[in-house]
Amino acid sequence: MKFINVGFGNMVAADRVVALANPDSAPIKRLIQDSKDDGRAIDVTCGRRTRAVIITDSEHVILSAIQTETIANRLDNSVELDSEEENDPET
Repeated sequence: MKFINVGFGNMVAADRVVALANPDSAPIKRLIQDSKDDGRAIDVTCGRRTRAVIITDSEHVILSAIQTETIANRLDNSVELDSEEENDPET
């Protein structure tokens, strides 16, 4: 299981991430508010501005202060490392 850093030492399991979103649109703002009301929101911004919203397969919504593009790059690197390990005959 690979983890990605979503800011300030907080990690998320890469294989549990379903979507990354920018928090500026109205539907995402409603999703954030609904998840806060239901207790499914996890705020890892440490008081900073939310710059990325991570949606998991368990319907949890993670609010991060890291840019969406940065998290996407970290996810891509994690996926590439997984595929390299699967193709490596030594492991």
